[in-house]
Amino acid sequence: MDLKAVLFDLGGTLVKTAPPPEIIRRILEAHGVKKTIDVISAAHKKAEENLALEDYDLSYYDFWIKWNKIILEDLRILENADFLARALAEEWWDNADVELYPDVEEVLSRLKEDGLKVGIITNGFEKDIEDILARFKLAGFFDVAVGIDTVRRPKPCREIFLHALRILKLQPYEALYVGDDLEKDYFGALKAGLRAILLDREDAVKENVAKIKNMGDLLDLIIRKEHGSRMKP
Repeated sequence: MDLKAVLFDLGGTLVKTAPPPEIIRRILEAHGVKKTIDVISAAHKKAEENLALEDYDLSYYDFWIKWNKIILEDLRILENADFLARALAEEWWDNADVELYPDVEEVLSRLKEDGLKVGIITNGFEKDIEDILARFKLAGFFDVAVGIDTVRRPKPCREIFLHALRILKLQPYEALYVGDDLEKDYFGALKAGLRAILLDREDAVKENVAKIKNMGDLLDLIIRKEHGSRMKP
C-alpha cells in the first residue's frame, strides 16, 4: 500500500542544538559555577546510565530535577543544588542554540502538499516539543506529536511508535520513521513494524541500513517525480 505518513525524531533530525554538556556548562557558569566540559560530559553520561524505566512515570519537572541532581552530585556541587537543578530545567532551551536544520521546512511542506501526514516521535517531553515548535512557528503544523510523557515510555519501546499510529489511525506499514539514532530510531521503528530510514548527516554509520544524508534525499525517495508515485513497501 502507499505510504500515508512520515514521522520524525526531533533533536538531531529536525532541529539541532548545542551538545547537552555545553548547555549545562553555560547555565552553571551563568550562576557562578565553573566546571570543565570534560567533567560535565562524564557526569551527563553517568546520569543517562542511572535512569530507570520507571523514571519516565515522573512529571516533567520531577524527571529533570532528578536527572539534574544526579549530574550536580557527580560534579560535587552541593551548595544551592535544588536551585541549580531547577535552573537547568527552566533555562535549558534559552541556552541550547536550538535551530531548524536548513533543509527541514521545505521538506515538511512538500510532504504535506503531497497529502502525507507528518508527525514527531521524540524522547523529549511534550513541553519540550511545544517549546521548540513555538520558537519556529510550527505549533499546529504536525498531525501528531508524541513525547516520552505521552506514553511514559521512551524510544526504542514499541509503544511510543504505536501510540502515534493509533492517533493517526494507521497501520505500522503505512508509516515511515526518520531519525538520527541507529538503535532508538531506526531499529526501534523497525521493531514496531514501521518502515525506517536513518538520517546520517555525517555519514558516520557503517552498518548496512537504509539511510540518507539530508532531507532532500528523503524527498527523492518518497516523491518520485519521474513516475508520479510514492515509495512502496
